[in-house]
Amino acid sequence: MSGIGTGAVEKLVLSKLLVEGSNRRIFNIDHHAGMAVAGLQPDGRQIVNRAQDEATQYKSFYGESIPGSVLCERVASYKHAFNLYWSMRPYGVSSLLAVHDKAAGPQLYLVEPSGIAHRYYGTAVGKGRQSVKTEIERLKFDQISCRQAVVECAKTLYKVHEESGKPFELEMSWICEESGWKHARVPAELVAEAEQQAKAAAEESDMED
Repeated sequence: MSGIGTGAVEKLVLSKLLVEGSNRRIFNIDHHAGMAVAGLQPDGRQIVNRAQDEATQYKSFYGESIPGSVLCERVASYKHAFNLYWSMRPYGVSSLLAVHDKAAGPQLYLVEPSGIAHRYYGTAVGKGRQSVKTEIERLKFDQISCRQAVVECAKTLYKVHEESGKPFELEMSWICEESGWKHARVPAELVAEAEQQAKAAAEESDMED
């Protein structure tokens, strides 16, 4: 797979009156970086703002985009600082950071509330993460395209969806050759196609059971 997905986010629709696309969980950090957040939404926005500031300051000082490893370290250090003093509350949010740079290519990092950060080929956060990880481990990333990965992500989320009977919205983004190596939302038509295949696969699985 030549590229990386920032995330396929499963957002429960809490009200029939909720406007589609509200309550975003995936954000642009820079043209080459994006972040998906899981946990407390206000905390997530603060972490996103911090990451955007770090990217802007680095580009202003060095004249080039911030490398993925540097951005990850700075976000992790910022989160960790809120675990050191009794007068501060740790951020209640995990962050998936996707970056593409010339030196290291596509990168995916998970930054936890404690400030611990690791780089992954694929991972998951939030409710049902262990089931999603199990499904991800079965994928052969070197043998599928980014478009195929979008479909597989959708199938995985529908398969492990625990709140049966409650509708949810699928939010997806990627950084790949098709997006010009820039962080962008997956085209709506591709998301719709992926959802159709995921629903069909889920129905087929139910019939076999």
